Amino acid sequence: MSSAARAIVRLAERGPVRAHDIAARGWGRTWLRRLAASGELVRVSRGLYRAAGAEPSEHGALVEAQRRVPRAVIGLASALQFHGLTSEAPHEVWIVIPTRARAPRSDYPRLHVVRASGQAFSHGVETHKLEGVNVRVTSSAKTVADCFRYRDHIGLETALEALRAYLARPKRGAAVDALVKACEADRVLSVVRPYLEALV
Repeated sequence: MSSAARAIVRLAERGPVRAHDIAARGWGRTWLRRLAASGELVRVSRGLYRAAGAEPSEHGALVEAQRRVPRAVIGLASALQFHGLTSEAPHEVWIVIPTRARAPRSDYPRLHVVRASGQAFSHGVETHKLEGVNVRVTSSAKTVADCFRYRDHIGLETALEALRAYLARPKRGAAVDALVKACEADRVLSVVRPYLEALV
């Protein structure tokens, strides 16, 4: 195996790689097809590859969504699951993209796309290292606020369940402050306040 092939396989062992990543390092994109044909890599979806035998973690779909749509932020149902604010596992990865961004196409993972701009997009974004990839996820507080902002997408019952789970955690005072700021960024404080007052 050539040094380039070994380097690509080592890169793929740390997390999924895209054809764009390979080209950026000066290697031809044909390496991915060759390594997949030889069984060193596995094609996950169009333009996205993993090392053969590398098992995705429980957050594998989030990692692949972030690689597929680098500007996206993992949010709503997917962020609820990531933060342990729901017992339900979504069937698709929920992402938030800028309002004017082009809609991503992905055969895998399936994506549920919502759009935001300004503070509603940028507030409360955390970066988590998953499978060697920096994955952007909305914070717990921002996720709850987003559930109310996008309640027509996710459902008011889900938003209320998330709020109850969020408030059940320790450090309630700091949690409420963070939630109020997130609700202000999303412009939903007037919607959330009655529920918040009833639960606090």
